[in-house]
Amino acid sequence: MALADRELAKADFQKNGIQIDTSPKRIKVSKNIVVSDYFQYLDSLVQRYDSILPYPLSEHLLVRYNPWIIDTLANTDYYRRMERDSFVYDQRQQIVLPKGSILRIPDSLNTCRMLEEFTKTEIDINIPEFKLRIFQDSVLVHSFPVRVGQNRERYLKLSNRIMDLRTKTGKGKIVAHAKDPEFFNPVDGKQFYFTKRDDGKTTVMPQIPWIETEINGIRNGQMIHPTTNPETLEKAYSNGCIGTTEADAWIIYYYAPIGTKVKIRYDLKTYLEGIVVSVFKDIYEYGH
Repeated sequence: MALADRELAKADFQKNGIQIDTSPKRIKVSKNIVVSDYFQYLDSLVQRYDSILPYPLSEHLLVRYNPWIIDTLANTDYYRRMERDSFVYDQRQQIVLPKGSILRIPDSLNTCRMLEEFTKTEIDINIPEFKLRIFQDSVLVHSFPVRVGQNRERYLKLSNRIMDLRTKTGKGKIVAHAKDPEFFNPVDGKQFYFTKRDDGKTTVMPQIPWIETEINGIRNGQMIHPTTNPETLEKAYSNGCIGTTEADAWIIYYYAPIGTKVKIRYDLKTYLEGIVVSVFKDIYEYGH
C-alpha cells in the first residue's frame, strides 16, 4: 500500500473510532490440522482475535493474509495428488495446517487494504466460453475453466418439478457458503457420500466449500462448486451450477466472501480493441 493510501486508511479507521494497530501477531499451530477440522480451527482463531483486536477479523481476511494456506488447500485436489502417485481415499484426513506452522494476523492497515480489495472484486462467468474469471478493480487476477448447465429440461425430484437446467444469466452477489456440504442427487433426491473419479477409483466426497449465488435478486440454487470429475469441464453438463476443479474451488472461495459481486453472461464473441478474437459455440441455441 502506498504511503498516501496508508494515511487515508489510518484516517478512515480513526474517523470510525478504530484504533490503529500495526504490531505483528503470530500464531504457532500446536498440532496437525486436517481438512475435517480446518474450518472449526479457523473459526476458533477468528472468534478469539476478533474479540480482542480493535478492528474486524474474518476467515477470509486471515487466509488471504496467509496465502500459503490457499496453495496448501489447492494441493489437496485428488488429481493433483494422483499426479504425484499419491492416492487419497478420504481428502478430509489430509493435513493442511502442519504442527509448527505460523499464521500471521493482519494489522489494521492490511485489514483495511484487503477489505477494500473485497469491495472491488467481481466474479465473471461467460457460459459459452466455459470460463470463470476473477477481477479486482477491473484487473484480471484468475481465470478458470468451468462446466455449466445442460441445454435441456428435466424433472428433478429434489425440487419436485421440471427444471430448465441451463445456467441463468444476470448480475448479483455471493450470499452464502456451505463449508461442509451434504450431497444429494437432484434427479432422484438420494443422499450420497462417495464419488467415482475419472480414473475409475472411488473415494469419499471431499469437504470443499460450495458458494451460493443470488442472481437478479433470485436465489435459484445456482452454486459455484467443485466437481470430482474434471473431464466434464468445458461442457454443458451440470444441472445449472457452475462446476470447477477442486483446486480452483478453494481459490475461488477465498476470493468470494459474502457480498462479492457476480456476473453471469452469455457472450458468443470476445473482443480485443474492438476486433473479434474468439467465437464460441451457441450451446443453448439462443441464436445470438
